[in-house]
Amino acid sequence: MTHPDRPAWPAIPYASWSGTHATVHMWMQIVGKVRLMHAPLVNHWWDSVLYVTARGLTTSAIPHPAATFDIEFDFVEHLLRIRVAGGEEARIDLKPGSVADFYAGLMATLERLGVPVTIRPRPNEVPEAIPFDRQTDPGEYDGEAARRFWLALLQVHRVFEEFRARFLGKSSPVHFFWGAPDLAVTRFSGRPAPEHPGGFPNLADWVTREAYSHEVSSAGFWAGSPDMDAAFYSYAYPTPEGFADAPIRPDEAFWSAEMGEFFLPYEAVRSAADPDATLMAFLESTYEAAADLAAWDRPALERPPRQLERLEDALAIP
Repeated sequence: MTHPDRPAWPAIPYASWSGTHATVHMWMQIVGKVRLMHAPLVNHWWDSVLYVTARGLTTSAIPHPAATFDIEFDFVEHLLRIRVAGGEEARIDLKPGSVADFYAGLMATLERLGVPVTIRPRPNEVPEAIPFDRQTDPGEYDGEAARRFWLALLQVHRVFEEFRARFLGKSSPVHFFWGAPDLAVTRFSGRPAPEHPGGFPNLADWVTREAYSHEVSSAGFWAGSPDMDAAFYSYAYPTPEGFADAPIRPDEAFWSAEMGEFFLPYEAVRSAADPDATLMAFLESTYEAAADLAAWDRPALERPPRQLERLEDALAIP
């Protein structure tokens, strides 16, 4: 159910903001690549991600030879904030305009702030990887649409964090990958995985193999495409035999043979009487199917229910 002090899950049909999504996606790729250039490599490329904040999405602190800095998309005031540890700060307005102008503006701003960065100026995981400085067509930016997407991320992030807390084994943070783009959380069995075949558009196979070096059950939230509105997904790598036929909750969830993963439409969660419980049922049932079929050591990896109950008691307001 919707908490009385919590805003309702916003509607985000893809067609209503496809142009804005395309623009913001490229902006996120540019900012994500800035972090990637200076953050130390962390397993599965966790060093490259963005994180949900109370204003939008952030890189978190980026180490740089000159000074530590961070970059945040503020979808409340519609600004890109660049903050340097010495106290310097700059803002770039988020507004309609070309990707090339955004790219040039950010690079020039970083140079002016004393933290120059050079990135490979081509997007990843998109079919047509036009370099950022050649994307000169006017780009759309509907601030209200971007704000609704961020509000959806806040809701999803909250439930994903609760799901993550139920696992004692190795787990990723709840983080935002700018390639797809998607918000994701991944659980690990602790066992190495067979070499991934790769094959993602404009992404080197060795990058994919680092991402999938170990056995996973992964879930996420994807903003959508012309072919499908926003949806939740869940997959396992390697995919255990029988996974596609596993009983998954809720009824609106379905298996995509083309993608090799389960999907649950965001709208089915948003419109449910209890969105949190509906999403959690999908997360739990897909994980349980993957873990059981692949013979994970679940007792060793999962937090006992009694511990969760004690945590709830300890955190209860008297």
